[in-house]
Amino acid sequence: MALIEPDPAGSGLPAMRIAGFALLGVAAVATVIGLGTLATEGNTTAAPTSSASVTATTETSSSTPPVTTTTAPLTTTAAPVAPPPAPPPAPVRAPLRVYNNSTIPGLANRAAEDFRSAGWPVEEVGNYPGGIIPTSTVYFRPGSGEEVAARQLGSEFGLRVEPRFAGLGDASPGLIVIVTNDYQRR
Repeated sequence: MALIEPDPAGSGLPAMRIAGFALLGVAAVATVIGLGTLATEGNTTAAPTSSASVTATTETSSSTPPVTTTTAPLTTTAAPVAPPPAPPPAPVRAPLRVYNNSTIPGLANRAAEDFRSAGWPVEEVGNYPGGIIPTSTVYFRPGSGEEVAARQLGSEFGLRVEPRFAGLGDASPGLIVIVTNDYQRR
């Protein structure tokens, strides 16, 4: 059986030990990077783009130069960012004529003030004696582009929205609002 005797000339055994320690250091760095990648692999949240390098240096004796190992940069990319939502469309306002078709005096004036306070232009206020309207309604001219404004006003104040009927067909452009007893409860 042969015994290994120490190398009296110092021919390479310490250099091999240093190289072994350097390889152990590289293995430790690779393990940390691998575990970090494994931990973030299932993560779908956006991460800022970054770059990092890891350098391992092993100290040696003064007769042997240090061994330095550098790993490749670690890079992550962020998920695409959605553009901000578009601002809501500007409200469509059309001139209003407000008529009372109820037994409540001044109801058209009160409704006209409500509409003005909400930014609607009111051109005329009066009474509608041409028949009985069952519920407060906004009337528009079909095909004129007034329907969008009529639906907006109806939605804002809980009014029914209808195309003009024969008795209103020849009235000047703009929306016609006929308020009835039910407007008082709004």
